[in-house]
Amino acid sequence: MNVLSGLFKNIHATIFCSTKFDTFNKFNSQIKITVIMKRIWSLITLLLMANIAFSQDYKPLNKTTWPESDANDSIYTVAGYRHGLSFFPQVKHDDVEYKAGEDLTFDIFHSADVMNEWMIRWSKEYPELVDLYQIAESYEGRPILQMTVTNKNKGKHTDKPAAFFEGNRHSGEITSAESVMWLADHLLSSYGKDNEITRLVDNFTFYLRPLNNPDGHNLYIHTAQSNRSTVRPTDNDNDGLLDEDSPDDINGDGIILTMRWKDSENGNMVIDPDDPSGRIMKRVTPGEGEYVTGSEGIDNDGDGNTNEDGIGGLDLHRNYPENWRPERGVEATGRGFTQNGAGEYPLSETETRSVVTFLLAHPNVYIVNSMDTRVPMHLRPPSTSPSDERMYAEDLEWYKYFDDLGKQITGYERAGDVYQDYGRGNPLFGHGPDFGYWYYGSIWYGDELWNGARYKDYDDDGDIDDLDLLRWDEEENDGDGFIEWTKAEHPYYGTVEIGGFHPKFFSQNPPAKHLLPWASNQALFNLEMVKHLPVLEWEDIKIKKEKAYKKDSTDYIIIVNYRNTGRLPTALKQAHLVKIVREDQVTISFDRTLVQGDDPTLKIISDQQRGRRSYYGRNGRGGAQSSITLDAGYAQGESTNRREFKVRVYKDIEIKGTASVSSTRGGLLEEKEFVIR
Repeated sequence: MNVLSGLFKNIHATIFCSTKFDTFNKFNSQIKITVIMKRIWSLITLLLMANIAFSQDYKPLNKTTWPESDANDSIYTVAGYRHGLSFFPQVKHDDVEYKAGEDLTFDIFHSADVMNEWMIRWSKEYPELVDLYQIAESYEGRPILQMTVTNKNKGKHTDKPAAFFEGNRHSGEITSAESVMWLADHLLSSYGKDNEITRLVDNFTFYLRPLNNPDGHNLYIHTAQSNRSTVRPTDNDNDGLLDEDSPDDINGDGIILTMRWKDSENGNMVIDPDDPSGRIMKRVTPGEGEYVTGSEGIDNDGDGNTNEDGIGGLDLHRNYPENWRPERGVEATGRGFTQNGAGEYPLSETETRSVVTFLLAHPNVYIVNSMDTRVPMHLRPPSTSPSDERMYAEDLEWYKYFDDLGKQITGYERAGDVYQDYGRGNPLFGHGPDFGYWYYGSIWYGDELWNGARYKDYDDDGDIDDLDLLRWDEEENDGDGFIEWTKAEHPYYGTVEIGGFHPKFFSQNPPAKHLLPWASNQALFNLEMVKHLPVLEWEDIKIKKEKAYKKDSTDYIIIVNYRNTGRLPTALKQAHLVKIVREDQVTISFDRTLVQGDDPTLKIISDQQRGRRSYYGRNGRGGAQSSITLDAGYAQGESTNRREFKVRVYKDIEIKGTASVSSTRGGLLEEKEFVIR
């Protein structure tokens, strides 16, 4: 692993040395680097898989050489070669905290710097509960930080059932990051004060990654721009150009809003007659309206469309390997399914790849929620077919149970699968929840937070429309969500008006003053799922005399009983099918001296596996073993599991032995002594 780490460090150092100069040299260097990276990527991938035991070899938090954009207060620069602009005016949004204060509150959003600062503070304040490490490096070179939260004095994190919660995979869906931060703060500040939180942190492991896409997050909160996920240059409109038509902030207010301009010939919008303020627009038949509306910007590439190919465009949530499909233009027949934003190949993006490799190296993870905005909805697999057609019935029952539980906690009206309940029969490919269930055999949600301010149908017309949003904004949000129309000069359309609902802190995310319930309620649902994880406890170990022989030997049956007091079984059926977990394993052990020599005291009968896999213990196969491990199936929730062993005792003495239990997702039961009399 040290060789692999050294390889990555050398590559990283080369990239930074090559891209340290001006923007032009940076772009040319990036082309050369891309060629080099493609040639060595296959080797790196093989090394990664061969060293998948990296789970305990975390990269420490080193001093980071930040991208150029993070060191400039006026201009924000985006890495990568593209045909459009790579630099934009920096802005400071009122809803974002850019420098960490003394208290972490959730009436404001937090920049990546602030979130990282709080994770560092927590790791220092709670060293017995928190490990903080860099799990990956983003496309632009920013560290992706992750925390392991568990009581280290109660066992290793890998020896406990675990959950993984991820936020901010999509650049602008920053509410999800705040939910992970709220959960981390809740766990740590409540530990030792709240009995239930203390129990959870003692017995389970929380892997928390608040910000998996720092590049997109930073672009979103530091500029007027926004994009889907990574900032890697992409040809979104298939014209052979990369990122050539990003939005333009015409009036310079730091927000990309809506433009409206008068066009009696093509107009398809009028001022809504039900809105006396003249702010809300209503669609009509083209040619019968007074206005045309569009996103604030300019048709920079002259193709008749505006803002259709901005920064980046890949979708990290279409980059998973399960049911991945190529992008349009790559699929060769023209008749197959394609997926916009899928990336060059499955796991092509470091942000997604680091999630998958981490989880494969940590099969103790049972519960996952990788969150987005907005709907809101508790969103789960499958993404390409109806649930009943593909999922094991017993696994689906658990998902449906959590659907209902989630709605009770968060108040979301919707919960269900991606294909039918969300997509209405339209498939999504390369989707995280599908990887999570079919490949990883876990409970995996991709929940959507925030309702777009669709709280109430004020006029009881059966539809929550813009008029209802405007009224809620005025009554509950101090009118901050709607930006008044103001005149500006456009190079093509002449005089236009620019205004509308705030796209970042009203439409895509809640206004900061309304953030807390959305962040906390989602986190409480995630926490409730953790409470259902398996919990193994000892019951009794019974010794039963089976048969006595004339030569003073006696066969005994050792019956090891243990109980899963948690609600979930130690594995879903799908997890067993894909072999992401082992069956629960029960081991009995004796002192080695009891089985050695020509006149042993005890013998473990080794033909007792009865068609099931057995594991020979100390002294090796073919010799007299002093321990043996046998599969025990999976302990169902709130039930007792058992495994029987057979031993032969040659002397009439008291013999002590120990039993232990190991479960991939149920954790460990330490040795328990038993006596054969």
